[in-house]
Amino acid sequence: MVIGIIGENCSGKSTLAEQIKNTIGAEIITGKDYLRMAKAESDAVLLFKAKLKDALSGENIIYVISQKEHINLLPDGAVKILVKTDIDTIKERFKNRMRGNLPAPVEQMLVRNHGIFDNEICDYRFDGVSGDIAAMCETIKNRIK
Repeated sequence: MVIGIIGENCSGKSTLAEQIKNTIGAEIITGKDYLRMAKAESDAVLLFKAKLKDALSGENIIYVISQKEHINLLPDGAVKILVKTDIDTIKERFKNRMRGNLPAPVEQMLVRNHGIFDNEICDYRFDGVSGDIAAMCETIKNRIK
């Protein structure tokens, strides 16, 4: 199974990915990690797409996506989970990630990007603040059966 966990920075994607990984057993690939598959980016993209396509009927892979263009790497048949979080929570989480400092340009970038995935077609929508992670993990586990 291939699971695309899609959302903005600091929305809760990685937390959800880890819990799903622990529930079903899966490899987690984040952002541009696939570039390690080959020296040339074009070769890496082709290898990564093939790996994801093979995983549709094989191993479980979770692809954590925070950039819109990476959604196109998901094969048809991948399960898509959109993680949504309010902008104030995203700012606070990013501030914590940056050791208590959120520079104005970074805050502006977060505000500018907020909502970029809102119209994305997905199988599930997950609240990155109050969503029930155990229930989402169980839902995904049941899809495998």
